[in-house]
Amino acid sequence: MARVTVEIADHVARVTLARPDKLNAVDPEMLEAIIAAGSEVDRDDVRAVVLSGEGRAFCAGLDFASFGAMGATDPQAMVMPRTHGDANRWQQAALVWHRLPVPVIAALTGQVYGAGLQIAAGADIRIAAPDAELAVMEMKWGLVPDMGGMVLLPRLLRSDVLRRLTYTARPVPAQEALRLGLVTEIADDPREAALALARGIAGRSPSAVRAAKRLIGAAESGASASEVLLAESREQAGLIGGADQMEAVAANLARRPPRFG
Repeated sequence: MARVTVEIADHVARVTLARPDKLNAVDPEMLEAIIAAGSEVDRDDVRAVVLSGEGRAFCAGLDFASFGAMGATDPQAMVMPRTHGDANRWQQAALVWHRLPVPVIAALTGQVYGAGLQIAAGADIRIAAPDAELAVMEMKWGLVPDMGGMVLLPRLLRSDVLRRLTYTARPVPAQEALRLGLVTEIADDPREAALALARGIAGRSPSAVRAAKRLIGAAESGASASEVLLAESREQAGLIGGADQMEAVAANLARRPPRFG
């Protein structure tokens, strides 16, 4: 059975973790399938991505039973090689979503623990079900977040909040996660809400949406004000007068839906 499924329609890619009998816990096959899915949807005709989990949970974390051989593996050899640029393969499973050039919306249900939370943190937007629970779970197993969490989570949480969640491994219910900034909104059906949002984004200028994601990334990178201002100007100069921008203007003036190439 495929660990991850990918469906692309109307410029929206639906990526689904598909191991519901194990609450979509990540085993070695799923780890590789998640990375492969991220690469698969990195294509020009995809304008937004919805990332979700099949069944009751988004992802309950790592499947430690399937990683039983880890105890006999040299830890340095397992995690130190940079297999994907500046990241190892564990980190790439979360960072691939952060680094996609289009918006990624995660639909969170049930358990969003450990590896699941770090994968979700790679999304641009997180929509949670009312009964979802999120946890930086690694401390429960005597570990630290190591799947890109310390690149991604500090963008979402205050330092003291991140430290408390990391030190305690305490699950956070959806309403508290919303208050803390860990999720964007709560919806009774987060998958449908994420899909509706993705379709709306897909109806906007694709070149402008990609430029916006690059620009926000630059603004969040710690770049100086002068560098961010220059990035604003550079992105805008690349959009003005382009085919997508002209179509956006024409569609607005004609009061019709835009038709982007």
